[in-house]
Amino acid sequence: MNFDIPTGRRSLSERLVEQVKEQIRSGELAPGDRLQTERVLGASLGVSRTVVREAVARLQAEGLLEPRHGSGVFVTSAARNQAFQISRHELENMQDVAKLLELRLAVETEMAGLAAERRTAEDIQALRNCLREFETVSARGDDAIDADRNLHLAIAAATKNQYFLRFVEFIGPRLVPPRAITENDARTMDRKRFFETVNHEHNAIVDAIIEGDPEKARLAAREHLYRNLKHAQEVSLGRPSFKAKPAQPPN
Repeated sequence: MNFDIPTGRRSLSERLVEQVKEQIRSGELAPGDRLQTERVLGASLGVSRTVVREAVARLQAEGLLEPRHGSGVFVTSAARNQAFQISRHELENMQDVAKLLELRLAVETEMAGLAAERRTAEDIQALRNCLREFETVSARGDDAIDADRNLHLAIAAATKNQYFLRFVEFIGPRLVPPRAITENDARTMDRKRFFETVNHEHNAIVDAIIEGDPEKARLAAREHLYRNLKHAQEVSLGRPSFKAKPAQPPN
């Protein structure tokens, strides 16, 4: 097994957890395989046995590893069938953020279209309330993460498909990349212009949903997420360049 434990913001135990998970996902660690002992694993990685012990305890709690009395710690038979997860720790850089935005682009474009087809009067009111909340919070210059998440949740609810709602609830804390990733780039942004652009994009999506125009709603959602995606890709290449107008996605 080849483990690489780099230094950084995450604790060594958290990094070890993610690396073991990757070994399981890739098949390098298969169900039934025995994990190296704490002493051997710690020595090979240059970390303390306490670090290894903490990581193993967390992996056991998640059902990926199991201790066998007198034999050691083994990968469980259920390890390959764990629930889909995206941890905050995976989003360490803008390349990872861009990958998540690609997923959101695929899902939330269709979500907006279905919301336009199925929205009710109650949904319309909820969407308008969310727009006002975002505009009020952003006008004060406050963090609008919760207001943004509430709008996406309202769009998901309008689809009348509980799986869209559960997806947005799951992805919610990950809608905005960690502050540490963007804090350097934020200095190059005009905060007021940023919120004006997001408000414009949000209004375009909601207007299309209220009008009951699925294609228009899909296009508006796609433009909103595509601009974010292109921005994340540019930041990952060291070229932060916030654009006031959405970057036009390919047809």
